[in-house]
Amino acid sequence: MSRPSRALLKVALAALALAAAHGMTGVDATVVTTCLAASKSDRRVNYDFCVSELNKHRDSPSADTWGLAKVAANVGVNNAGGAVNDMEALLAAKQPPPDARTSAALRLCEKLYYDMELAFAGAYDEINARNYTAGKQMAADADSLVSRCTAGFDEAGLLPPEPVARRSAYAVQIAIVCTAITNLIISP
Repeated sequence: MSRPSRALLKVALAALALAAAHGMTGVDATVVTTCLAASKSDRRVNYDFCVSELNKHRDSPSADTWGLAKVAANVGVNNAGGAVNDMEALLAAKQPPPDARTSAALRLCEKLYYDMELAFAGAYDEINARNYTAGKQMAADADSLVSRCTAGFDEAGLLPPEPVARRSAYAVQIAIVCTAITNLIISP
């Protein structure tokens, strides 16, 4: 096993000092240092999003990097499930009811987000089993599923409704976070 680089150690120590200065607990410091390392290793990681969303999860207080990768996957499951519920509500709306093009796009996205829910659940299971490459690929699949959902609206000449757009942006970000944290485990 290779030793951590001095630069990585300096970043981790700086993050711990920053966390201590802001009164963060050891739990917060773990999330902070993991998100900092993830954002340094993958420029697509939004550090503030990572810290905010991972700190909301009940399993974060006792999680190490491996645990936080699973937390990110679990948060992805929850977002995708919420998106399916949002789309079901949009499809069932009485005032105004969705037109045929909107309904078709929503039904496509509903199926894709159900698939995404399963993909994030699979990512959780694979990361839990320490099959990191398979886990990060399942999480990364969320981006493709979001693109297909957005394409369904594009082809219908429509913009996705606000809940779909919001859930899509969230899904892409949490997939990036999950992938980046899993990469930290693979290549410390």
